[in-house]
Amino acid sequence: MALKATIFKADLQVADMDRHYYGDHVLTIARHPSETDERMMVRLLAFALHANDALAFGKGLSTDDEPDIWQKDLTGAIEQWIEVGQPDDRRILKACGRAEQVVVYSYSNTSNIWWSQISGKLDRARNLRVFNLPSAATTELARMAKRTMQLQCTMQEGQIWIADGDQSVHLELEVLKAQTSA
Repeated sequence: MALKATIFKADLQVADMDRHYYGDHVLTIARHPSETDERMMVRLLAFALHANDALAFGKGLSTDDEPDIWQKDLTGAIEQWIEVGQPDDRRILKACGRAEQVVVYSYSNTSNIWWSQISGKLDRARNLRVFNLPSAATTELARMAKRTMQLQCTMQEGQIWIADGDQSVHLELEVLKAQTSA
């Protein structure tokens, strides 16, 4: 018998002063049986960093042709493709061909090794941005994972704070690859 996804609910308040976006999102997050709390919370953080009404979670780890998070326009064209973890270069290049913008959020202690192995293969991907999250901060994020969560995420001048009423986590994104213009 196959294991089923665990369902999490999150009331997420986003205050992104850099983008001038302020919104409340009621989210249902399906955590795949093989997914850790840390990865799920990084997906939630990625959602907060790009929050808008058109953003949606993909079907998850078991689906190869969908990202962790994406945004489509009214015609179905993919505007943003957002991956979490350390996807291989072929998956990233395929996403770059399908979407206007691709963003990868890496969060492991091995991120620098992963990035050094694939970065040269991604030089031509002009619509790609890659960020690394400090593993100490993502470990703290994982401790916030509960079946029902009320989270506040505030972003200003590259500083990110996530709070759940009991604790707060501060993050800064390390830019591994910035989007380049054509």
